[in-house]
Amino acid sequence: MPASQIAMLGAVAGLTIYLGLPLGRMSSPMPRIKAFLSATAIGILIFLLWDVLSHAWQPANAALTGHDYGRAVLYGGVMLSCTGIGLIGLVYLDRWIARRASRIRPAGPGAATAVPAVVPPADLARARAVQLSLLIAIGIGLHNFGEGLAIGNSAATGKLSLAILLVIGFGAHNATEGFGIVAPLASAGVQPSWAKLGLLGLIGGGPTFLGTLVGEQVTSPLLGVAFLALAAGSILYVVIELLAVARKSNLKQIVTWAILLGLTLGFVTDAIVTAAGA
Repeated sequence: MPASQIAMLGAVAGLTIYLGLPLGRMSSPMPRIKAFLSATAIGILIFLLWDVLSHAWQPANAALTGHDYGRAVLYGGVMLSCTGIGLIGLVYLDRWIARRASRIRPAGPGAATAVPAVVPPADLARARAVQLSLLIAIGIGLHNFGEGLAIGNSAATGKLSLAILLVIGFGAHNATEGFGIVAPLASAGVQPSWAKLGLLGLIGGGPTFLGTLVGEQVTSPLLGVAFLALAAGSILYVVIELLAVARKSNLKQIVTWAILLGLTLGFVTDAIVTAAGA
């Protein structure tokens, strides 16, 4: 199969993320629905965290099994370092975004003085939801780049059937990830424009196509570990933030059941790849 066709399949696998994004257009959901949507996203992201870390650890585990301790230290060190970069990097990105949003603004046209802008709590909550959705899209995008590497590597080594199975499995999986991206928006009553949803989908799903292109040219397990670990760190940060939001809802039963549902969705879609032998 030509490399261009493999790349297009990688794009299809990533762009299925758009199937879940229209849920972000829900208008003013009730508090219980808000909590349910947000907690379901938490469950999906917890599954992704486990999935990403387990795949990132596989090369180090294989090296330990083969008593190649030098390689195990290399892979393990890259994994831990990149996980830390993904986690701490989003902390500082979050602070930078918040600092920009809280800049002092002029009091009016032509005003000589500046006063801090007074922002209603509801507006702050909506701004935070938009910020969280962006951070989730970034984390999922890093994860999907790793998936694209797997598709490209499989094709480059002649395993076309495996590459196609990965496209099918990842495509089904990415459909649930789209819901994870927009859940904070729906829970905060933010109705994003279609252009905004398009951008979030491109950030979250586009890297699958890019990873496929890179994977066709570079078959490096170390590169795959690095990007998977970056994704793990960023997803962990987002999960921490979403859990803090869920705790404030005071709807523990709904939140707990929804997290379980999100985990179930993650495992069910992942089973497509496993059942196919990928």
